[in-house]
Amino acid sequence: MHFTGSIAKEDLIYQLMIRQPKFVTNSLFENVLVATKEKKPSPLLDLIRLESMADEKCIQMLHIGPFEDEQETFEIMDAFANQNGLVRVSKVHREIYLSDVRKVAPEKLKTVLRFKVE
Repeated sequence: MHFTGSIAKEDLIYQLMIRQPKFVTNSLFENVLVATKEKKPSPLLDLIRLESMADEKCIQMLHIGPFEDEQETFEIMDAFANQNGLVRVSKVHREIYLSDVRKVAPEKLKTVLRFKVE
């Protein structure tokens, strides 16, 4: 399957996540959130939450280049899944950004792409 269309980014549904060190407990998170709301109020702060994520069986690959070219990497990952008898669970995936888009040229951006398989 080759992607030939375009993606309307305003139609995407996503969550922004930042990995936290192990010392960040629910209590610490709540205290920092309260202090932040007092210092810099914003209605968006009400949407922030601390979650744990379980490990899952997945395929992941390093994508190097602009975000618009990620489909090519997903096609390689899908082919790998098919060759190894794995089935992609859904179109839901994770993107782990290793580069700062403010400092790195688009062709050098590094993103880990990951999706769940069975």
